[in-house]
Amino acid sequence: MPEGDTVFRTAAALREALVGRTLTRCDVRVPRYATVDLTGSTVDEVVSRGKHLFIRAGRASIHSHLKMDGAWRITPRTRPPRPAYKVRILLEAGDIAAAGVDLGFLEILERDRDQESVAHLGPDLLGPDWDADRAAANLTADPDRPIADALLDQRVLAGIGNVYCNELCFIFGRLPTSPVATLDDPARVVGRARDMLWANRIRWERTTTGNTRKGQELWVYGRAGLPCRRCGTRISQSWPDWTSRSRPDGTSRSRPDGWNSAERVRYWCPACQR
Repeated sequence: MPEGDTVFRTAAALREALVGRTLTRCDVRVPRYATVDLTGSTVDEVVSRGKHLFIRAGRASIHSHLKMDGAWRITPRTRPPRPAYKVRILLEAGDIAAAGVDLGFLEILERDRDQESVAHLGPDLLGPDWDADRAAANLTADPDRPIADALLDQRVLAGIGNVYCNELCFIFGRLPTSPVATLDDPARVVGRARDMLWANRIRWERTTTGNTRKGQELWVYGRAGLPCRRCGTRISQSWPDWTSRSRPDGTSRSRPDGWNSAERVRYWCPACQR
């Protein structure tokens, strides 16, 4: 599942492949941008912001979000990714092709205004302007909010997806549904989140246990029915029901940025978490 570390690595790969090169082809396969052609523009910057990615060329910025299944694939120009119908945008520069495949979101923006599209995001866990104090303040702003909802809300801090959310809840011994107020040290949660994404930012074998051996990488995510690595209790699994999300005073909460029930499956150890 693409999270902040995935997007960070993707940006690094695209940067190496495209920056300094002139686009010899630009094929945007989204009706709204079908007439956009950046051929002749030089790619001079590729940056990530949380789970958002920007490719800047000339006066334009290509803004994409991978969502659940998206990816950018870099291939020789003569061997573009297949199947072609999944490609949302194809960029070529010399002998290199970069294709946005199954992208969850794609738009072409004016370069000098592209950051307006992510102005709502909280501190970027992998960003150069990371602000741990602000992130901790955001996390605790609504003490009654379920921990998982707060961690997944990109307005709180940017870069955490469902994998890290479930893993953080386990590491700190709290159920995903427990309120933020039950966290003993929210600043430590924010710090651990930053440390985990930072450690995984340059490797494709994501791990939260410190073990990169296949099947040993994660504590609870994707391990429903398997024994807890700490106590042996079988890991539980559930899907959230947003209709049950309300504040104690009866008012409804806004959904986390980008919320999708299919992406929010929860895993936990009934013995280690409360």
